[in-house]
Amino acid sequence: MRVLKFGGTSVGKPENMQMVSDIINRDDEQKIVVLSAVSGTTNSLVAIGEELYKGYQAKALLLVDELYSRYELFLKNLYKKDEFYQRGKSAVDLQFAEIRGMIGEPFTDKEERVLLSKGELMSTQMFSWFLTENGFDNNLIWALDFMSVDEDHEPDMTAIRPKLAKILDDNRQKNLLITQGYICRNAEDEVDNLKRGGSDYTASLIGAAVNAKDIQIWTDIDGMHNNDPRIVDKTAPIPHISFDEAAELAYFGAKILHPATIRPAMDFKIPVRLLNTMDPEAAGTIISEAK
Repeated sequence: MRVLKFGGTSVGKPENMQMVSDIINRDDEQKIVVLSAVSGTTNSLVAIGEELYKGYQAKALLLVDELYSRYELFLKNLYKKDEFYQRGKSAVDLQFAEIRGMIGEPFTDKEERVLLSKGELMSTQMFSWFLTENGFDNNLIWALDFMSVDEDHEPDMTAIRPKLAKILDDNRQKNLLITQGYICRNAEDEVDNLKRGGSDYTASLIGAAVNAKDIQIWTDIDGMHNNDPRIVDKTAPIPHISFDEAAELAYFGAKILHPATIRPAMDFKIPVRLLNTMDPEAAGTIISEAK
């Protein structure tokens, strides 16, 4: 079992979803695939929430319509067959109906957390139908059915592990399981999240819960570099780094990795591989116990 997480840029365009499909279908090994929201979606949802907090319902609705228009275009370019376009569109329409239903109603932190969950719920359903259209057998499993945090907002592994084990047993004939990053339930069983960047954390927690062979974090950069390649020219990837070193780099602001990601992997000695969706043959970076 491997756990592969793909960030927002990796699923940010229909052609990028094709790249993700190519990567996860290179072999028949069983995988849990964790997806972020389509790039830009969470920022848009945050902006919608800000308008709703201020009571600016018309502005919020305008932002919702703008986001929906982007998804309409995405859907039209993602699917080749009308049958699967309609299935993907129905999934997206349901989420947007719930978003629009928040307008005119009291908006609190609880509603905001539900709002912010919509991006991952849409990206995973769209991608699952895309895989099915292209002949790849898969099942969608819902993070809200197994991912949870306790009263201190810490991951509740005593609950996560048995719930996920039951889901995997029910899906033991499936090599591809698709799920949402970032979202979870809290101690009150309400929709919550693992904070920004939390899809990395989701992948690490799942990897620890299933004792995965490795945890792969796929982004738009081929591993950790000796500097940020989006800012500095002629950087070099780091082929290997220890858990301690990676955690320190993440803590001090390295953008490629969410700071919390390393801890569950480190605790269970599961290697973490940082890889590039846009250049899947690049070696990337391995983070492991060895120094």
